[in-house]
Amino acid sequence: MNPILNRPKKASYNLKGTLTNYLHAVTNDWLLTTPESNPAILDMFADRDRKPFRDQVPWAGEFAGKYLTSAVQILRLTNDPILKQYIQRFVSKLISHQDTDGYLGPWPKRYRLVGKAPNVKHSPIEEQTHPTWDAWGHYHAMLGLILWYEDTHDKAVLNSVEKMAELLIKKFKGKKKLRLVDTGSTEMNMAPVHVLCILFRLTKKKPYLDLALQFVDEFSATDKHGEFLCGDYVNQALSDTPFFKTPKPRWESLHPIMALAELYWITGQEKYSKAFQQIWWSIVELDRHNNGGFSSGEQAQGNPYHQGAIETCCTIAWVALSIEMLKLTGNPIVADEIELSTLNSILGLHSKSGRWVTYNTPMDGVRRASAHDIVFQAREGSSELNCCSVNGPRGLGMVSDWALMRGKKGLHLNWYGQGEIKTRVHGRVVSILQETEYPRNGEVHLQIKTDRPISFPLNIRIPYWSNKTRISINGESITGITPGTYFSIERRWKKLDRIKISLDMKTHFLQGKKECRNKVSYYRGPILLAYDRKFNTLDPADLPTIDIRKARTRTIHADDTVVALDVTVGKNKIRLCDFASAGDGGSPYLSWLKATNVPSSKFSKKNPLGTTQ
Repeated sequence: MNPILNRPKKASYNLKGTLTNYLHAVTNDWLLTTPESNPAILDMFADRDRKPFRDQVPWAGEFAGKYLTSAVQILRLTNDPILKQYIQRFVSKLISHQDTDGYLGPWPKRYRLVGKAPNVKHSPIEEQTHPTWDAWGHYHAMLGLILWYEDTHDKAVLNSVEKMAELLIKKFKGKKKLRLVDTGSTEMNMAPVHVLCILFRLTKKKPYLDLALQFVDEFSATDKHGEFLCGDYVNQALSDTPFFKTPKPRWESLHPIMALAELYWITGQEKYSKAFQQIWWSIVELDRHNNGGFSSGEQAQGNPYHQGAIETCCTIAWVALSIEMLKLTGNPIVADEIELSTLNSILGLHSKSGRWVTYNTPMDGVRRASAHDIVFQAREGSSELNCCSVNGPRGLGMVSDWALMRGKKGLHLNWYGQGEIKTRVHGRVVSILQETEYPRNGEVHLQIKTDRPISFPLNIRIPYWSNKTRISINGESITGITPGTYFSIERRWKKLDRIKISLDMKTHFLQGKKECRNKVSYYRGPILLAYDRKFNTLDPADLPTIDIRKARTRTIHADDTVVALDVTVGKNKIRLCDFASAGDGGSPYLSWLKATNVPSSKFSKKNPLGTTQ
């Protein structure tokens, strides 16, 4: 069984506009500098058995894998030749540090994959231990290497991944005293189940699937007191338990949960699909914030208004999970959710310079570099590395996973933005060229380019918030367009066929509740708007209450923003900008504004943001 939608294996991208600016910045000022600026990213593997042992955070083994995954996914969008060379050298060095038994982590021999390792910094006794996320580190290394293998077909890379898988089999397969679930930190350390499923689909080697199924069984393991050791993700979901009420509702849990989609495609068992979808919808309804970010204080709280930290890694995991949901269901509303997260939270967590990402990208507050918020992760030789710095670029790169997808019913266009995407249909090159300022406005002009006429369906995403979408083909208007669907155009495409899409970019509102009671979030199309002190004279604390019925709005073009909106409130005029641009200079910002007469809004699967116009 195959996913309903999937990324075309042969696709190339020549994107323009805002996203491209971020891609180039993060490539030149982060990805190309990180290995040399932070040599311990690889050296920690090279000297793991030498004394004195390195002082490391429990998740140190993840840095190399997350960096590699980010770099490969950015490369898929940019095809930057210099970055490609850097990745090749990085991969070669990384796998050169793999031990003969397959181990590719930073911990000494006696501590490998057992969930504990020496604690040098905080103990006078070197052999005193602390918990480690060793299996989690191997998961990220395996994932990054698989992505690179998919693009290069380098057998040495696949061999490295298989050696890690064989080590996991030797360590945990069968009725042994030590189970993976017994290594602690299970939200993290159970993650290899996901990559084992991917590896099985690549190689068809049954032991990988057998171990993955064993790990899934361990999801429901309990201790001697009957307390869950893991998240019991399948059973909890099948009983309709909201994700935040499961035993381990942390963001890291999303990675082992992704195995459920893989297992559905492998086995065809509906329980895996049903459980996965229940978890996804539960998060959308109860834990996805107004900016598309996920988590509150690094875990689900059942409250999207919660003011806890919205961590970069949490949002990256959420988008990755959502891409799997899109592949699983083919539901365009899932793509709307991915767009919401990407254009607001993902862009918002990045510095426009490419030099840093945030740890927390709050709904209201200020943006700080992750190195300032979680400086405790810095270690000798890796002063700039933390979980978020190596992971953040992946959020940009994942656009390649969902921008254009292929299904049984042709091509599915999900990404709107200036540029060109090429792929093959029936063996011929087809190019989709977009001319647009989206999301500044809703006008998108598509040009289909082929060397000769070719027949295939092109499915265009109609966002659920676009109530009145207009489409014309070569100047001829089309009817029957429904929000929250794909509009399918099946025809014999000829050279320079043109499609004009006009999306409804009316302002719509999200009513705040709980901590955000008597407040409102403004949206224009997919863009969350925010008040940034930088563009205004009033301090955030002095903002007047907006009467939604009486306030007048005007869309404008402004420097340093993608979208800007002037709101006249009585005698005051305030300027709102797109969330991604707000606070990029360190100024305070708000995405929840005091308001009255806010239209009542409610979550539904047809309007998951729950906004009203």
